Amino acid sequence: TFDYVSERGEYLGGVISPGIMISCEALFQKASKLPRVEIFARPRSILAKNTIASMNAGIVYGYAGLVEGIVARIKAEAKKDLKVVATGGLATLIASECPAIDEVDDYLTLRGLKIIFDRNRKS
Repeated sequence: TFDYVSERGEYLGGVISPGIMISCEALFQKASKLPRVEIFARPRSILAKNTIASMNAGIVYGYAGLVEGIVARIKAEAKKDLKVVATGGLATLIASECPAIDEVDDYLTLRGLKIIFDRNRKS
């Protein structure tokens, strides 16, 4: 999920695309001859020499490319340079291959949930 948020915290729009795990699950279910790959690492090369390494490269570089493409389109439509913050379990891995990501924040979602909790508790 890509969310465009103003400096004041206003939601300005977003993009939803399938996540890495959903895409992998679809691949495993529809391509029954491929092994299940659950551990992702930074690929040694885009040109892999075996099935598991090929799947890993496709997943990591494919999602890095997806992020770069969507971020470029959002920036073009917004007509401004934006700070891009990645969150989620594989954010650090994807960020290592994606220059479009400026920062990884492992706790952004949890901090947002705490803000919502605090606001609801006060009312």
